[in-house]
Amino acid sequence: MSTVPKFAVNGRFLTQNATGVQRYALNVMRALNTALEEADGWATIVAPVGGNDPGFARMPVSHSGRLSGHAWEQLTLPARWRGRLLNLCNTAPALKADQIVCIHDANIFAAPDSYSRSFRAFYHTLQPLLARRSARITTVSHAAARQIARHLPIAVEDIAVLPNGHEHALRWDPALAQTAPGIIATVSGRSERQFVLALGSRARHKNLTLLIDAAPGLDEIGVDIIIVGGDAGIFVPGELAARPNVRLIGRVSDNDLAYLLDRALCLAFPSLTEGFGLPIVEAMARGCPVVASHCASMPEVCGTAALLASPTDPVAWVQHISTLKDSQELRADLVQRGRSQIRQFSWSNTAAGYLELLERPTARRSIYHAPVTATGARTALVVATRGRPALVSATVRHTLATQTQPPDTVIVSCVDPEDAGDLADHPNVTVLTGPPGLAAQRNTALANLPKNTEIVAFFDDDFVADGNWIAAATRTFRDESRVVAFTGRVVADGINGPGIAFADAVQMTAEAAAADWAWIEPYSPYGCNMAFRVKSIGSTRFDERLVLYGWLEDRDFAAALAKGGGRLVKDAAAFGVHMGTKGGRISGNRLGYSQVVNPLYMLRKGTMTIPKVANHILCNMASNFGRAAWPEPFVDRRGRARGNLIAIADVLRGRLEPERAAGLPTASQRGSIQPEVKAR
Repeated sequence: MSTVPKFAVNGRFLTQNATGVQRYALNVMRALNTALEEADGWATIVAPVGGNDPGFARMPVSHSGRLSGHAWEQLTLPARWRGRLLNLCNTAPALKADQIVCIHDANIFAAPDSYSRSFRAFYHTLQPLLARRSARITTVSHAAARQIARHLPIAVEDIAVLPNGHEHALRWDPALAQTAPGIIATVSGRSERQFVLALGSRARHKNLTLLIDAAPGLDEIGVDIIIVGGDAGIFVPGELAARPNVRLIGRVSDNDLAYLLDRALCLAFPSLTEGFGLPIVEAMARGCPVVASHCASMPEVCGTAALLASPTDPVAWVQHISTLKDSQELRADLVQRGRSQIRQFSWSNTAAGYLELLERPTARRSIYHAPVTATGARTALVVATRGRPALVSATVRHTLATQTQPPDTVIVSCVDPEDAGDLADHPNVTVLTGPPGLAAQRNTALANLPKNTEIVAFFDDDFVADGNWIAAATRTFRDESRVVAFTGRVVADGINGPGIAFADAVQMTAEAAAADWAWIEPYSPYGCNMAFRVKSIGSTRFDERLVLYGWLEDRDFAAALAKGGGRLVKDAAAFGVHMGTKGGRISGNRLGYSQVVNPLYMLRKGTMTIPKVANHILCNMASNFGRAAWPEPFVDRRGRARGNLIAIADVLRGRLEPERAAGLPTASQRGSIQPEVKAR
């Protein structure tokens, strides 16, 4: 046997309580130890004094240093070990380059309110450094890789996916359970009631409040809820309201957990975001059916072996659990599917992947190649239009013909049926009529969305979308549970020039180069292509006092949703061309009026900040007055400047009425130029 360690493992986690991250590290090391035995090699574990020794023959523990915690990891560990280092628990020495680092998720960025302020500050500083300096970054699922790439300076293709395994759950012995039998006896003593099992801390992203909300409905069908787990110190304390059929029992041993899983009606896993979701494969390994959230990594890990539901819809969870309770055939089918699904999640395969990376960090080995595509959300596409029937017909038909994930519903919202052109006869298009104005027409569509619509996208009638636009938006909403508003990349915008012909827009979209960025947050959506989570919209509507077509009503709407804590993002994966077609829009003096009044009105509403208001007004006025003498042929600069002055006069008189813009005379009425579109 070689006497020289091939590598060292960061053993700081051996001083911590066993949560999912620590379980991952311990099981990977167990599998690594087995592989080293077979290869007649060995490694070492460097740990703080007082760290547990897992007893691996080929991976002995070396305790060193007087420091502990992060200080030990940042100072003692790199001084103690100069060779290649494997870090399996999210953190690592910031200044060491020759190391592999597993970052399990980017929840610290995606769900920051689940963590304490000090923890957030440390991770926000450390993890970007690790992403830049480390020899290789790994993670536990393809969904986690996408999330990490959005928030850290690393491309998704440079992240190795090495998932959790399931074998450890098969070693648990329910015959050795100590506390679980008494708990089950209490539950079953209530008229032979069944129970669902939930695992996890009370961190907000674990979303256990959904089960509390579902508890009355489950009580009606004779089902109790047992919640196992404790709060980790990194999390913000959460409270779960008391329910007569809910029991919170804290931490239990693995053998007790096996006892509970073997007898549960199902595992309920309602998380909003997870890097992997280890309890899912543990339940499947024990033959326990799973009901899980349909977002983040859960669809990928569950495949077709679980019932999936929205993590914000307790009624759907009650329905799934009720169906499972009433159908032994469904239970048996899910158990069989689960045992098949977990075969792709093996600690030995993951350990083999790490050994390859430790030998050659640039290796592209994949543990599992074809994760199940996330179940498609029910989407609706809304296009508001007026006076441009040929244009809207061309863009909507192109969208329907090219989207890889077609919308479930397409709504064309107009003032007169003739505005929709020949789309009125299209079998996949619903034409609605209502009051004029972009805000009003969008509100008409919102009031008529089909039940259970999860995502609503809004395209301008002159926007040509890439074929993956809706798929990219859906994936983002599923991956990032806190995102409420989404906008894509505009590769060319005719609004800033004479406009772009439809055929040219189609070609430009097809030939668009890849962006040099992936994700921007926060970013207020651009109205020509944006999408929203319907659940987050609730009763919120576009402000119909913002009467003109396409002037800040999109930002006002998104800001209203963000007040509830939602995230606004821009994703380069969704893109298209905004043709900026001239005609059917608004004249310069009306637009100039809105350039001043609308931002001030939104400031008063609290949906626009003082710096942004000042920037909008001053920049637009500077452009209008600076170019009034030599205006662009497609922009009514003099009309805009005139509108700016009228607005300032109204504001000075205390009149802040954005709807007044619609009553101003048009440029054509003044015998000037033809109507123009607004500039962003």
